Amino acid sequence: MKFNQFKNKIASFKTKELGGLSAQFRLAPELRLKYDTDKIKANNPRKAAVLALFYPNEKEEAMFVLTERASYKGTHSAQISFPGGKNDKTDKNLEETALREAFEEVGVIPKKVEIIRELTDVYIPPSNFLATPFIGFVDEKPTFITNYEVETTIEVLVEDLLNETSLSTVNLTTSYMTNVDVPCFKLNGYVVWGATAMMLSEIKELLKY
Repeated sequence: MKFNQFKNKIASFKTKELGGLSAQFRLAPELRLKYDTDKIKANNPRKAAVLALFYPNEKEEAMFVLTERASYKGTHSAQISFPGGKNDKTDKNLEETALREAFEEVGVIPKKVEIIRELTDVYIPPSNFLATPFIGFVDEKPTFITNYEVETTIEVLVEDLLNETSLSTVNLTTSYMTNVDVPCFKLNGYVVWGATAMMLSEIKELLKY
């Protein structure tokens, strides 16, 4: 997909009904399916926000950026995610959280980002976060500058996300599950699963039509 094609769809992105949980659950691990709305509310999850940022590459193709988290002693060590993080009490709202975190983690300047819309919240059981994704764009490829939380940036063609061959399943063992098959996207040689895959599943549905 060319970037101008992406921009031509923005008006429809803003008004189209989101795929919501039905889109997300196509890529949800079994663990996530055990939590309904009441159970999530009872857990009083912490709020977080992420930014799905789209931009053109040198060939004017539409791209978006993911990050590989740095390795640390924690639940989401070395996983693939969108730039983002927990809501800070100084943030005016979750959109500001997403923009602030994107600036801190990968150097994207907030005032250059045009937010298209908020997407469906994703509950993340292992860390008890309720993450709100925002989809936005910039007209020029950013210069990504990562901080200590990010091992590397991963620049993905929108065309690769839309390609059905990117869908797969992997068997994983983590700190909170053992020998479990989970649905995933395989993008640029990376396995993208969990909350990020759920967000991408909704974004993919939004982009396809």
